[in-house]
Amino acid sequence: MSTSTVLFDLPGPRARRRQRIGTVLGGLLIAALVGLALWRLGINGQLDPARWAVLFDLRAGVPQALGEALLNTLEVAAVGMVAATLLGALLAAGRLSDHIWVRIPVTAIIEFFRAVPLLVLILFAFLFLPTVGVPMTAFRALAIGLTLYNMAVLAEIFRAGILSVDRGQREAAFALGMRKTQVMTLVLLPQAVRRMLPVLVAQLVVLLKDSSLGFIVGYLELLRQARALVEFFNFRFGDLYTFQLYVAAGLIYIVVNVLLSQLARYVEKRTARSAKTAATEQVEEPVDVQMGQGGGGVGAPR
Repeated sequence: MSTSTVLFDLPGPRARRRQRIGTVLGGLLIAALVGLALWRLGINGQLDPARWAVLFDLRAGVPQALGEALLNTLEVAAVGMVAATLLGALLAAGRLSDHIWVRIPVTAIIEFFRAVPLLVLILFAFLFLPTVGVPMTAFRALAIGLTLYNMAVLAEIFRAGILSVDRGQREAAFALGMRKTQVMTLVLLPQAVRRMLPVLVAQLVVLLKDSSLGFIVGYLELLRQARALVEFFNFRFGDLYTFQLYVAAGLIYIVVNVLLSQLARYVEKRTARSAKTAATEQVEEPVDVQMGQGGGGVGAPR
């Protein structure tokens, strides 16, 4: 018997017909807008194959420049993702601590870095830290800014995910004699990660896109490289390849983010399958014991 709750009536024949009509009209409207945009681009010569060929011209150096910038973007984003995730998990554990002398400072740290704009954090790392003797580069400043801001956001995501787990899971673990660290790492956190994975991936995608703020400290990431190429080609040929270069950078961002989302879906499916398998094994084992050894099971000696 299904336990799902119906929150609305199923549409009837007329409602389904109206939905189909609305879908067709909406599709036609979107197609018309896309056609209008392509028509305008064609009139302006932006669809000329010669303009797009520069994106694949090795002699012009555009593919090499965009590839190098993509590697720079992925490098700083990877460092920020790993550091922010680890520090965010630690901050979430600190905010959930029973000790008030741990919980209050951690809460202040989280709220402070959530409130400060990311651009301010990047400039702080780049301009202030060298004055106190910390060696700094554009890469380090951008990585520090991304880490400080996103660790606070991820800490709240982790905390919300852990608190969303049924309280009975925690109580049952403590009843089995598990320590709080074991309860957190073995019981609560694995369940919370599966629940908060979509939000976690969305924040990591935001982190990847925020790496474009590296232009403020001179870091040669993807968007800054595209802008540098636009300025170079504008100086030599006029406003000829601006649209194409920015579209290429935008498509690269889209492809990377889609791949990151697909990876997250794959991990989510694998973890869900593993959880179902473990649950099935835990259910089947007592049944076998009962039927083989119990006093009231089928075939048991009386």
